[in-house]
Amino acid sequence: MQAAILEEINQPLVVKAAPIPEASVGEVIVRLKAAALNHRDVWAQKGRYPGMKLPCVLGSDGVGIVETIGKGLDRTMVGREVVINPGLFWGNDLRLQSKEFRILGLPDDGTFAQYIKIPASNVLPKPSTLTFEETAALPLAGLTAYRALFTRAQLQAGEKVLITGIGGGVALFALQFAVAAGAQVYVTSSSEAKINQAMTLGATGGVNYKEENWHKQLLEKVAPGTKNVFDVIIDGAGGEGFMQLIELAALGGRIVLYGATRGPWKEILAPRVFFKQLAILGTTMGSAPEFEAMLRFVEEKRIKPVVDQSFPLIDVQQAMDRMAKGDQFGKIVLQIS
Repeated sequence: MQAAILEEINQPLVVKAAPIPEASVGEVIVRLKAAALNHRDVWAQKGRYPGMKLPCVLGSDGVGIVETIGKGLDRTMVGREVVINPGLFWGNDLRLQSKEFRILGLPDDGTFAQYIKIPASNVLPKPSTLTFEETAALPLAGLTAYRALFTRAQLQAGEKVLITGIGGGVALFALQFAVAAGAQVYVTSSSEAKINQAMTLGATGGVNYKEENWHKQLLEKVAPGTKNVFDVIIDGAGGEGFMQLIELAALGGRIVLYGATRGPWKEILAPRVFFKQLAILGTTMGSAPEFEAMLRFVEEKRIKPVVDQSFPLIDVQQAMDRMAKGDQFGKIVLQIS
């Protein structure tokens, strides 16, 4: 098979021949049709994970067809179109992942290849409403957004939601899911074009967080003359600007943090948090039941993942370069076969 392999830190991925994996007991071999990129892949290429073992096939998101199965599995699985849950060994506690939890694509070989070996429990039927490319866009970002909104924030219809940094996979799924759940959604971005694109997906409005006093501008858009507006805030940045999110949160609001692309918080005025009765909640990925619930939600609401651009596997490094630049709006997809 052909696979895109990270052989050295800070070097391009190499597409080359690799052995087709063999299924052990309880595992399946999936012939992949499409895969998708996440920022995790870029960070791995830069060596930002401890204990990295190379060479490794990157990629967490994938969809394809079950080709062979290991012992102990139902033969009817062969030939099924399946989507891969990239979260391995979450454990039995739905509140948090186990010590054994890891994400497909490092250290385990991932989806940037023609074939992948995966536990049978980590493959589920591909949503019938989506193409292979749309389905490939869904797993990691969709699961992260679903858990952030519904498990952690306990979003209710009619609430006001703010989603920061619109354009990336998690933020876009959070927008689409929140709109489908009956929330009123606003967004931030450094790009006016991305804000306008978000509005075509159901966002009510948004502001450019690069502008001075952007949070005050947002308040004027949402509820002029008031404070404490947003019931739920979904943030993947942290860093500078987080205090403004606390200012924007409604009394009893919930701020859910799934990433820290802008680094650590510079300062938080504690009285703002406890007097407003705020909940600041961390989240990452999600459990198998949440993955199944997310897939059902996508089918029931007929949500279409936003695909920014597709590349053939041989051009995987071009796809990685686009992800690293951060100009995309939606998921970057690889056509595997």
